[in-house]
Amino acid sequence: MILLLKKAKLSVYRGQLQAASGFLHQAVALAHQTGNKQAVIYTYSLMANLAYVQGQLDNAEKLFKAAMSFMLSGGTPQDDNAFIEMSLKLASIYAEQNKAELAEHGFRFCSESLEAKLQKTIDLKAEEQTEEEEALRKETRLLLGLCLDSRARYRASTWRLDQARKDYEYALTICRQEQGETHPQTLVLMNDLGTILDLQGCHDDALSLVQQAVDLSRSAGHPDQHVLLGNMAGILLHKGQLDDSVRFYQEALGLARQAGDQEAVDKIQEGLKEVKKKREQGTKEEQDAAED
Repeated sequence: MILLLKKAKLSVYRGQLQAASGFLHQAVALAHQTGNKQAVIYTYSLMANLAYVQGQLDNAEKLFKAAMSFMLSGGTPQDDNAFIEMSLKLASIYAEQNKAELAEHGFRFCSESLEAKLQKTIDLKAEEQTEEEEALRKETRLLLGLCLDSRARYRASTWRLDQARKDYEYALTICRQEQGETHPQTLVLMNDLGTILDLQGCHDDALSLVQQAVDLSRSAGHPDQHVLLGNMAGILLHKGQLDDSVRFYQEALGLARQAGDQEAVDKIQEGLKEVKKKREQGTKEEQDAAED
């Protein structure tokens, strides 16, 4: 069983998803035969994640539910972090399927369960906590941050920008406190919050936040620096600072090509086209004004 799981993981790493699926099906059959509940749960979760990556959302939903059912029947409490993590993935699946009520219920269950769990640790003084308890507290809080981040993306996709902004702000606070100012996830959250602020018309606040993220990414060598630079260029475009926008777009374009990120390259080129269009509009307006 262990060998099959190792082969499955190696196949995923190599991008051989069909082979990985075959190994996992063999592993879960063996787990059922031997009555190894933990192996069943673990294998179902791997199968669910694989189905999710492949865009097989209905299959992923069934597999996550199967794993969660085995967990509950084995006595796992509903506020266990592993159970909540699967619940969060289910909520994300419902969000992608546009099942709004199920998605909201799932995100709420995760956030409220984690908040309640963390509340229990507040009364404990730091010196009274064991290393294991502190590790669990940190893991739980980071999972709450992940939940807020996922819900924020869903809410942003449905244009509930005020709610998305609150979730991003809370997630960013958690990430800063638990992982530090220069952690890659902190910078990603700063960038995402900046995007929401920009969409709300708060261009100065957005620029200040994303500029900070860019500066930190330069010092920390962030792998997605081109994404941050592209976002800052977009905000500068919305502020009408076209020359600055072009400068940052071009820097982002060079880094995106180096990173082989074609999606980012396409997005940056669209931004440069938008700058060109704005300039042409400005020139036309000047000409029209001169003629009048």
